[in-house]
Amino acid sequence: MIFGDKLKAFWFSGPPWRVWLKRVLAMIFLWPLVMTLVYGIMPVPFSNLMILRLFTGNGIHKDWVSYSAMSAQLARAVLASEDQRFCSHHGIDWIEFQDAMDGGDEGPSRGASTISMQVAKNMFLWEGRSFIRKGLEMPLALYMDGILTKRRMLEIYLNIVEWGPGIYGAEAASQHHFGKSSARLTAREAALLAAVLPNPFKRDAGHPSAKVRAIAAHIQDMMDGMDGYLACLGQNPPL
Repeated sequence: MIFGDKLKAFWFSGPPWRVWLKRVLAMIFLWPLVMTLVYGIMPVPFSNLMILRLFTGNGIHKDWVSYSAMSAQLARAVLASEDQRFCSHHGIDWIEFQDAMDGGDEGPSRGASTISMQVAKNMFLWEGRSFIRKGLEMPLALYMDGILTKRRMLEIYLNIVEWGPGIYGAEAASQHHFGKSSARLTAREAALLAAVLPNPFKRDAGHPSAKVRAIAAHIQDMMDGMDGYLACLGQNPPL
C-alpha cells in the first residue's frame, strides 16, 4: 500500500501543468512500446517520418503490400546494401557499430544503422544525426527486434521507407519509378531502388545517374551471394 500511495502521489500530486507533463511524457514513452505490438499484426498507416515530411510540402503516396506480394529480388537488394547481418543480429549490428565508432568522431553513420534501427527511427523518432536520437533508437530497435519476427520487421521497412519525395514503400516506389507492381521488379530494378535509399531526394531510381547505376551494379553483384543470409525470412516469394 505504501508503494501504491507513493505511485499515486507521483502521478496526481503537484501543479496541474506538472501532472499533465508527466502524463504526456508517459504517453510518449508508452506509444512505441504498445504500437509495436499492434503493428506486429496490422499494417502501419503512417510513420513519424511521413508526418514530419508533410510540413515540408510533400504528400504521402503509399500502398501497403505483404512481403509475399513483393519480388524476392527487393529483399535481396535491400539487405545486400543496407544490412547483410540482418538475420544474425538482434536489432543492432555491433560489428558495424564498432567499425563506425572507430572511423571518426561524428558517431555511428548510416553504415551502422540496421533495418531494425531504421524502422525504429522512421516509425517513432526523427531524422538527424545526434547522440540523443541514437540513444533512443538503439534500445527501441532491440525491443522491436525482440517483439517482431525478422520477416515482419523487413515487411514493415519495405512498406514505410522513403524512395523519393512523398514516395513511401515498395509498391508506391515501383509504380512511381518503373510503372509496375513491386511483385514484378527485376534484379536490376530492385538494385536501383536499394541504391537510392541513402538519399532518396538526390538519387532517382527511375532516371538514375551514372553514380547510381554504378552503385546499383555493385549491389546486384552482392545479391547473388545473399541466399545464405535470408534464412530468417522463411519461404521467399518467387523470383
